[in-house]
Amino acid sequence: MITIAMTAIDDYVIDTLMRDLVGHDHRPASFLVYLWLAAEQVRRKGQVEISYQELAESAGISKSSAQSSVGWLLKRRLLTVSRTSITATPRYTVRAPWREAAQRLAGRGR
Repeated sequence: MITIAMTAIDDYVIDTLMRDLVGHDHRPASFLVYLWLAAEQVRRKGQVEISYQELAESAGISKSSAQSSVGWLLKRRLLTVSRTSITATPRYTVRAPWREAAQRLAGRGR
C-alpha cells in the first residue's frame, strides 16, 4: 500500500486500475477524477457532494472531461451517485470492487 499525503491508496489502484483506465480505456482524466474523489472521500469521511465545475477545477481538467469521466466511472461501477432531487448537486461514493469481492470471498470461507 502506498501512502500519499496521509491518504492510503490500495496497490490495486496503481498496479492495475491505472493501467486499465489510462492504457486500455484511454481515459486518463477518469483516473485523475477517481483518485481525487477517493482522497476527498477520505478527507470528508463520507460522500463527496460536488458540481462538475468544482470537480473539474479540483482535478485540473475541463468541465466536459469531468462529466465524461464521471459517466465512465459510473459505467465501470467505480462510482455511485445520489441526489436529493433531480437538480441537486450530485453526491459521489467511490467504490473499490476488488476489495468488495475479496470481502465477499472471505465471508464465504467462514
